Order: sequence, then C-alpha cells, then structure tokens
Amino acid sequence: MFKLNLTAAGVLLSLGAFSPAQAEQANTFTESISKGKASLDVRLRYEGVNQDNDLKDANAVTVRTLLGYTTADFYGFSAMVELEDSRPVAGLNKYNDGLGSRPDYSVIADPKTTEVDQAFVQYRHKIFNAKLGRQVLAIDNQRFVGHVGWRQDRQTFDAISVGLTPIENLSASYSYVGKRNRIFAQERDVDSKDHLFNLGYNSPIGKISGYGYLLEVDNRTKNSLDSYGIRLDGNRDVNAVGLGYQLEYARQRSVSPTATFNANYMLAELKVSFKPVAVHVGFESLGSDKGEYGFSTPLATLHKFNGWADQFLTTPKQGLRDIYAGLGGNIVGLNWAAIYHNFSADKSTDGVKNLGNEIDLQLTRQFNDIFSGGIKFAAYRAGDAAAGKVNTNKVWVWTSVSF
Repeated sequence: MFKLNLTAAGVLLSLGAFSPAQAEQANTFTESISKGKASLDVRLRYEGVNQDNDLKDANAVTVRTLLGYTTADFYGFSAMVELEDSRPVAGLNKYNDGLGSRPDYSVIADPKTTEVDQAFVQYRHKIFNAKLGRQVLAIDNQRFVGHVGWRQDRQTFDAISVGLTPIENLSASYSYVGKRNRIFAQERDVDSKDHLFNLGYNSPIGKISGYGYLLEVDNRTKNSLDSYGIRLDGNRDVNAVGLGYQLEYARQRSVSPTATFNANYMLAELKVSFKPVAVHVGFESLGSDKGEYGFSTPLATLHKFNGWADQFLTTPKQGLRDIYAGLGGNIVGLNWAAIYHNFSADKSTDGVKNLGNEIDLQLTRQFNDIFSGGIKFAAYRAGDAAAGKVNTNKVWVWTSVSF
C-alpha cells in the first residue's frame, strides 16, 4: 500500500504541483516545470466559544496558509505539492486545541501545525484518471468523505484513487486510503485500510449515485465500518422558480472486537429559489441500533451538517434526527443565510429524547477575485440533561486571500 514518506515528498516537491484548471501542455519534462504556476491561499480567522459549563470561554485568532506549485501537463502526467501552515497569531490563543493543551478552556480545533497538505502524481487521459499520493477526497456532498475545509488544518488522505467515465453521463471512482490525515495535526492521523467506491449517473431527474464505503482502522484489531447507499441530487427550473432536491438512503454495519451493530441513514431535502431569496427544508436521520449505537461518518466534512456549533460530530448512541429549515439570498453583494435545526433521538433511551435546537446565521462577501470575508454565529440550546450537552454559542469572523 502507499505510504507518503519524506523521500516521496521531496521528489514531488521537485516536480511541482498540479491543478486541472491551470494545466498547460508541455513538450518536455523541463518545460512542464518551467510552465508551472504557484498558488497561495491565506485565511485569517477569529473564533470564540462560550459554553454553560465550568470551561473558560475560548478565544483564538489563527492564520492558515496553503502554498502550492502546479506543473504543466506532460503527456498526461502531472504532479502537485502543497504545504500547509496553521498557527495562532496576535497573542490570542486561549483555547483547547483538541490535543490536550489548555484543558480548562473550550475546544477550538485548530492546533498549530506545519505539514505537507497534498503531494501527488497524476495521470489523465480522455476517460481515465489516476492519482497517487497525499490528496483531497471530496465525494458527492461530503456527508461520508470530505476535506473538512472549515478547519484550519484540513483533512487529506494518503491514497491511490482512480476515476473512469466510460460513456457520457456515467462516472465511476475508487480510492484506497492507507492513512487519514485528520484535522488535529499529525498527532491524530490514523493508519487505515479504506476502500471507497462510487458510481454516478447524470439522469434527466438529477445525479444518481450508488456507493460503498468500507472503512477499517489499521490497528491489528477486528474492526470495520461498512456503509452502502444510494443518493439522488437534482434541480430544475419551473418558470422563474428553481427547485432543488436531495434524497438519500444508506445502511451501515459496524464491527468491533466486542460487538456488531447495524443502522440506517436517511436524507430528504427540498430547496425553492426565487430571486433574491432561497428557502430550504429538510430531514436527516442518523439511525440507531436499539439505542446502543449511532450511525457514524468519520471521514465526513461534519461541520456542514447538523448545526455549525458542532455538537454532533459524534452521533449519540441513541442516533440523531435533524429537522431543519433555512433562508438565504444575496443583497447588495452580501450573501446571507439563516438556518434553524431541531434535534431529537432516533431511539429514545436512558432519558434521552430531546437533543436540543440551534440557530445558525451567516453573512459573507466576495470583494473581488482573490479577496473574501465573512461572519458566522451559532447558538445551540441543549435538550434533555441526560444527553450531556450544554448551551453553546460560537462566533467566527474571517477574511481570506486566494490566488
């Protein structure tokens, strides 16, 4: 299996980086290097966390820098390297980074780190592409596999991935993941033996995806987390109104040295857009097996789902039902959104039924091609005391430059 090491990273660094949008055909290997392009993404962010418990309020100003280089295409081959650095600045670092520092403060999961974010070689030719190395994987809506790009140290994978488009509107992909480079620097990275299968077809009613995500932590124990599902994601215009819809179902089997569990996943969402406003309503269920196990998606971009306060990064053993509704739009160049979530248990046990509710608000602005910024607020209110949650408020203010 593939393991990224310092030698491989050095070779890839000498080659440069690849970005399909920037690719340029080169006639020689040397020319592929000289025609490469650099990329830079810098995000400066303040985050504050207030919780109704004994933990101190957390405050952090952090800056995340991504620096990459892109080679030109050379007979279908290309390469990429991207370095990532994340650290607190301005002396404001009163927070628990999730690695045990300052345990008397609330968690802001942005530890100080400098590492290789991506480094891979790639081959692309007509209907086939393959990639070997450390890379971003973001499948469908990232509910099962994503990059967790909201955090300053995003998630990447040491993997072999291949894609195939044998006919128009049909695509297939497979990835083997040997290591999960998680958001907590290198200290919480996980060796794995993950197989990710996805088949997609663009039908007249939307994209239909079938998938199997077979996960295993490589720790010499009997364990697996296998999820199989089907998904529909479509949209269409009816007169001046845009309609978007999602339907999804998955079945999961979790095996550990001590127990085996089964759980279901369901999603139904409808979005109606009529300028300048869009409205959406939805229901998401991460099911439970008799109140003893909750449906799990450990490779997901979890911040996108079940509220921005991140109270359900781990599904309770009672499962989770999320009924949500939101409004959004654009006014004088400002993108705004307001979302309400109502949470409850899928299987009520141990006095846990009401899991609380949350209001999320966001305002963003794209000032020009390279400069953007935003402010976001999340207010979670706890439900049954037995659920172990507490009232939580979070606020973010950020700006980013990317070119």
